[in-house]
Amino acid sequence: MIGLVELAVADWPRWRELRLAALTEAPQAFGTNLAEWLEVPAARWEGRLAEADLNLVAELDGRDAGMVSATLAGAGTAKLRSMWVAPFARGRGVGDALIEAVVRWAAERGAHRVTLDVMADNESAAALYRRHGFVETGTFEDEGVVERVMVRVAG
Repeated sequence: MIGLVELAVADWPRWRELRLAALTEAPQAFGTNLAEWLEVPAARWEGRLAEADLNLVAELDGRDAGMVSATLAGAGTAKLRSMWVAPFARGRGVGDALIEAVVRWAAERGAHRVTLDVMADNESAAALYRRHGFVETGTFEDEGVVERVMVRVAG
């Protein structure tokens, strides 16, 4: 069974552990890298959690199995950020649970659109998002890195 836990700022050590695992396992999937986060003080981790409106950890078989953040972006829009699923949990519904939790959370706050950015070459993540009704609306490039912009509009 998949459990979802909403983290508070004080839970930064748990977030840190997962985020460092994500940056180690899938460095190409994020717009930052392990070196930028490896030796940062607690205040930066707390700040990262505080800047998001929602921070979730998924648990599977008694282990932390994934993470996601989301922010309200104004004008009825929420943004899904920094999603990652641990290798042992892939294909077991963890990504589905995290996405649907963000979509539900956004709808409860009046957001009818959820957007996200995904690395252009991360086809497996894009396919997961498409299965949940996200469609690609374009791309952008930042410092030589191309990302797809995807959006899901409620019903």
